[in-house]
Amino acid sequence: MPLKDALEVAGEKDLDLVLVSPNTTPPVCKIMNYGKYKFEQAKREKEAKKKQKTFEIKELRVTPNTEEHDFNFKVKNARKFLESGSKVKVTVRFRGRELNYIKQGEDILNRFIEELSDIATPEKKPLLEGKNMFIIFSLNK
Repeated sequence: MPLKDALEVAGEKDLDLVLVSPNTTPPVCKIMNYGKYKFEQAKREKEAKKKQKTFEIKELRVTPNTEEHDFNFKVKNARKFLESGSKVKVTVRFRGRELNYIKQGEDILNRFIEELSDIATPEKKPLLEGKNMFIIFSLNK
């Protein structure tokens, strides 16, 4: 059908002429209510977004010479975060001369791995980036 006729038919029905496939010969068009189509498309996208699983990453910071009580407190918080569905990133920050004691930072992260092994698993091995060493925990399935 010629374009002029198609526009006329769409006008009579109070609908829009929408170009579906412009690269074919002849181009394919559809007569529809474009506003309603856009609304329903937005509604579908919003619904899909609701069903998408999102999670948060909570960060806990420690130093290489963190005391026992502070360590236990951080482990307790990490458990709470994991049980609420978040991932936990434990970061050991090295300041100044503490960079000489990378082994202590690794030991602290390994203790975190031991303490949280019943409910969480580390995603990777402890990783040193600049002055920070970190590990990310996710809940066991």
